[in-house]
Amino acid sequence: MLKHRDVHEATELYQLLSHPSVFPYVRQKATSAEEYLFMIKQLIEEEQVGITISRTIVDEWGQPIGTISIYDIQDGAGFLGTWIGQPFQGMGYNQKAKLLFLQELFFKYEFHTVFLRIRKENYRSKAAALKLPYVVCAKDSHPALLEQINRGEAKFDLFKIPKDLFYLTTAHAQDDAEEQAM
Repeated sequence: MLKHRDVHEATELYQLLSHPSVFPYVRQKATSAEEYLFMIKQLIEEEQVGITISRTIVDEWGQPIGTISIYDIQDGAGFLGTWIGQPFQGMGYNQKAKLLFLQELFFKYEFHTVFLRIRKENYRSKAAALKLPYVVCAKDSHPALLEQINRGEAKFDLFKIPKDLFYLTTAHAQDDAEEQAM
């Protein structure tokens, strides 16, 4: 489901991210497969110095279908960015990828908070985020951060995933699944 980023997937991923329903919402707005290859190389370097963590989302057959990354890492927190190629949207990949990636962030890298800044007009991403039981609105708890991310032209809603809430909701879901299996 998740794998480390690889320069060999640049062409496939570029074709998916360039779709009109995906491109406006991606952070890395490459205009060619070559430019996207360069961006992947930069991401790999950023991961080596600890300012980004990025994974490729793959389907059941190992084909790249999107990416999930955490950017602007500071003091155990950062901003989550995810995109899924249009043919794979609505198939449950987003939730599964987030669950695996968040487990890695919280339990391997010791993050305490993951923020989501979602463009106000990106209703699909907002709906997907709000389906997750561990996502909470952060506009009241982090007003300075909300103001900071909204200084530019684009306007965003701010959400967060606290480690303790993630752990409680996913541990509870795991317990329920185990009980049903008995």
